[in-house]
Amino acid sequence: MSQDLAATLRAADAVEFGEFELAHGGTSDYYVDKYRFETDPDCLSTIGQAFAAAIDTDSVDSVAGVALGAVPLVAVTSVETGLPSVIVRKSAKEYGTANRIEGSIAEGDRVVVLEDIATTGTSAREAAEALEAAGAEVVRVHVVVDREEGARETLAEAGFEMASLLTASDLLDDRSA
Repeated sequence: MSQDLAATLRAADAVEFGEFELAHGGTSDYYVDKYRFETDPDCLSTIGQAFAAAIDTDSVDSVAGVALGAVPLVAVTSVETGLPSVIVRKSAKEYGTANRIEGSIAEGDRVVVLEDIATTGTSAREAAEALEAAGAEVVRVHVVVDREEGARETLAEAGFEMASLLTASDLLDDRSA
């Protein structure tokens, strides 16, 4: 499945090579453009199916994602699994309901957090912590691409397990494909 997904991301031009500045301030000689794969129907379908296959729906009550990047991933995975979804904002909005978590989450709900690309793991960790502060139990964090730059370790230090559909090595090893 990872080779198929890597090929699908490349076909959507979601993997670029050059010199790029990353959100955390570092630089990289490759870039995984989440907006390319999150707006491409073939990529979204493949990702939704892969996440659905990776989630034990009998032991999970809902899927959650970090706004804005994981919203399409959560939506397609919710449709594939039949699980309800919630969105976790980086901070509570300052208007309307002033919620940080959008959607229904109850005390004790078992949740899988979905994320697009994990570099440092900070966004996923903060979302998982917000869910737990709201009374949920985070079962695991699933990401589309692990850049293998410390996210897994950051999440583990905070007590969260991370699984990825692809790693940077998967994408780069297959560069000529």
